[in-house]
Amino acid sequence: MPEMPEVQTTVNGLRDTITDLTIKDVWTDLSKKTVSRPDYRDTIKYLPFFETFKKAVSGKRVISTTRRAKNILIEIEGGHTILVHLKMTGHLLYGIYEYNQKQNMWHISPKEKNDALRDPYNRFIHVVFTFDNGRHLALCDSRKFGKVTLVKTEHIHTSKHTQNLGPEILEQSFTLQTFVHQLSKKPNGKIKTILMDQTVMAGIGNIYSDEALWLTDIHPNSIVTKIPKNEMPKLFLAVKKVLNNGIDFGGDSMSDYRRIDGTPGQFQLKHNAYRLTKEKCKKPRCKGDIIKTVIGGRSAHFCDTHQKLYM
Repeated sequence: MPEMPEVQTTVNGLRDTITDLTIKDVWTDLSKKTVSRPDYRDTIKYLPFFETFKKAVSGKRVISTTRRAKNILIEIEGGHTILVHLKMTGHLLYGIYEYNQKQNMWHISPKEKNDALRDPYNRFIHVVFTFDNGRHLALCDSRKFGKVTLVKTEHIHTSKHTQNLGPEILEQSFTLQTFVHQLSKKPNGKIKTILMDQTVMAGIGNIYSDEALWLTDIHPNSIVTKIPKNEMPKLFLAVKKVLNNGIDFGGDSMSDYRRIDGTPGQFQLKHNAYRLTKEKCKKPRCKGDIIKTVIGGRSAHFCDTHQKLYM
């Protein structure tokens, strides 16, 4: 799943490309007349909602693009914001596409000179916004889990999509004291699980939690209250460091994620723990190996030697 650095990289790309453009049309092959899940009824996966969505966004100019946790927020004229959550395998692409009516599919146009958009990972197009400059914003999502909806801009931070999210880690207001306070809300939880809990703090997932814990020598199964207080500043700084590095390297593309120009990010080249199972630990003078376990239903990668278990 794209985490905060991947989402922020996408937001940065959208700011440079679609700001001040006007949406002429929107297409999707995800909409159904009936949906089995109630949470789909206010997304474009439900046909009546999509029809309303399409009318609301067509002819509207893009004002700005921001982020809240892992949600991409595209503010448009008329007091609405398009909210996109990439879920497991989604990513947004900007280029020139063409619609094949017989196949009911969109493909990269021969006019598009950017070959990166032809990467096989970029072929699962399920939502397309057409802009007044002749270019398109496409949601590529192989597993079709992504969410696209519309929220009144004045309610964007109090809607059900965002209201239960924890604070933003890279905001200046997110201090060491805030970090410790947020962790203390679930004192008996395992640190790996709590770092990924979006109600505690927003944006961390498997990749960046593994990397931050590796940096600070903390075992992912450690109980929050058992971790020594003098380790908290180290963990706080490590979390901020790995998230900033993720943004600096354009996100992590070990799996499906691609930047809006279709190119992969580079953070996967900087891993110290994530998905390096059975490899020698990169920590200087450490003779351990990276092993994989499951914690709270999610994979965790860590060194079996230098990462200490606090129980």
